[in-house]
Amino acid sequence: MSITLTAEKLTAARDLARVLTPGMRATLVTHVNPDGDGLGSEVGLVHLLRGLGVTATIANPTPTPPRFKFLFEGLPKVDRSDEAVKELRRADLIVVLDISDLGRLGMLADTVAARGVPVACIDHHVSPGTLPAGPRYLDPTAAATAELIVEIAMANDWALTSVAARALYVGIMTDTGGFRFSNTHPRTLRIAAELLEKGIDPEAMYLDVYAGAPEGRVRLLAEALQTLVVEPDVGLAWITVPPGAVERHGVTTDDLDGVVEHARSIAGIRMALLFREISQGRIKVSLRSVGDVDVAAFSKPFGGGGHVKAAGLSREGSLAEVQAFVLDAARGFLPASTPQVR
Repeated sequence: MSITLTAEKLTAARDLARVLTPGMRATLVTHVNPDGDGLGSEVGLVHLLRGLGVTATIANPTPTPPRFKFLFEGLPKVDRSDEAVKELRRADLIVVLDISDLGRLGMLADTVAARGVPVACIDHHVSPGTLPAGPRYLDPTAAATAELIVEIAMANDWALTSVAARALYVGIMTDTGGFRFSNTHPRTLRIAAELLEKGIDPEAMYLDVYAGAPEGRVRLLAEALQTLVVEPDVGLAWITVPPGAVERHGVTTDDLDGVVEHARSIAGIRMALLFREISQGRIKVSLRSVGDVDVAAFSKPFGGGGHVKAAGLSREGSLAEVQAFVLDAARGFLPASTPQVR
């Protein structure tokens, strides 16, 4: 590969490889409501670990969204999220991907904390993390966790097969918005090019992920967009998912992916928000930004986190209460940032 790694990254990648031994059982886990990067990283790493003689399974706190199930073709019984607690309890090693905070593991947090085995972490978020001890491979400048899996494979001369490359390409493609977002760096494209060299079909990946929407997803988008509110003087826009809309249209929360981007796409907007109820009395807020607005910094005081231009938080209260609180905080936060002309 034409990609070079720093001495620090080489050391971290090799430290992680040293805990892997043939015949051991490694269980991979990512965050609640897994996305393309979390799942792509898991599946890509499963293929890599199998090549090392490691028994690797996946145990996530919530099910795999339908549009990403194609990643598991040829991997029967690898996704054991339906018995995640049992799977974690028999692991010799736990690998947490795309997050570094126990809280993002939902109902699995206590099991991971109590298991008593090394907990490796591979992540590209800015949080310092709250996981139990184990090897770390972290880089908040990376576009996706899948990008870091490729680096680890390079550092240890692991064979990167076409099926592993396909999963890792999906991870990078989804976290960069199809290579459109500002986290798409030259290095990101070089790594993606190396994956394409393995013979994967980029159009097929696009069709699998983005062009197989159920009718309900489009109708949900139409209903949500009716709630759009814009405050042009502040550079603020937000969308609200009506209570019960996901169930009414027969879709899943994964089908909300990309809805907030419609608010961010409006000229002059510097912060876009999507509000949705995730349980009785708890609201999730997805945030996106433009220019120098750091939504990770905005969300941190409220227990949230993420990236500079894509973050999230959740808060107790009614939809109206949380909206009022978060929007008031956003109005106070935005004047400190310089508007970007588009």
